[in-house]
Amino acid sequence: MYRFLLSRQWVILTLIALVLVPTMIELGFWQFHRHERRVAQNALIEDSISARPVPVEQLTSPGHTVPRADYWRPVTATGTFDTAHEVVVRRRTSSDDRIGVHVLTPLVLRDGKIVIVNRGWVPAAADQHSYPAVPPVPKGEVTITGRLKADETTGASGIKDLKGLPDRQVMLINSRQQAELIGREVLGGYVEQTAPDPADGTIEQIPEPDHDSIGAHMAYAVQWWLFTAGVPVGWVILVRREKRDREAAAASGAAGPPEPDTAETLATPSR
Repeated sequence: MYRFLLSRQWVILTLIALVLVPTMIELGFWQFHRHERRVAQNALIEDSISARPVPVEQLTSPGHTVPRADYWRPVTATGTFDTAHEVVVRRRTSSDDRIGVHVLTPLVLRDGKIVIVNRGWVPAAADQHSYPAVPPVPKGEVTITGRLKADETTGASGIKDLKGLPDRQVMLINSRQQAELIGREVLGGYVEQTAPDPADGTIEQIPEPDHDSIGAHMAYAVQWWLFTAGVPVGWVILVRREKRDREAAAASGAAGPPEPDTAETLATPSR
């Protein structure tokens, strides 16, 4: 009855179904795990940004790798900005997706150590070789508040660290790289400044990271699992249809050609 399943066509179709089922199950779990990571990150961001600000020296030190648990933690830093070693980070976007640069200014702390401060976004220069117009820093000693961030790397960010860039332009925000350029100890990671606000509004501070949306990963996971359930159902439907078609063809063949009408035969003159 089901010997047709041993045909080449049906063996191939069955093997494809057997491969699709575990593959789509795995894709569903991949999206589900991405959903879980997004939910966990949102919780981490919310907990971190709502924490009480602490002096930056309590969370990092020269050569320190900022752990994930300290990402976005509010910190304070008191010192004097060093504009002589200020650089800009190329190919960064504003809150409304305009291409520009981030301004990195070293802040020399009272103990002589340095922390890199991302003061915010400004438009890029008219050409890629020129240094953009950067708003001046406050004079004298200042106290800033910001979010602690880990050093950027090519592996983590996907941003290529291009060589041969114009003077005072970089691709990554990296404290070790800046320590080499400055020639002094630099605290690990960097600070995204959130306060005080720029007086003239010419620099756009980095907005608070999104921690409300969870994306569509869970919906994608459910879709993959629905597709998984659809494969065996579709296979069974095709098998039953094939069986029904074969039985109908067999029954039609067993009946043979239709018998001629007797009256018509008698009425036909013989030759």
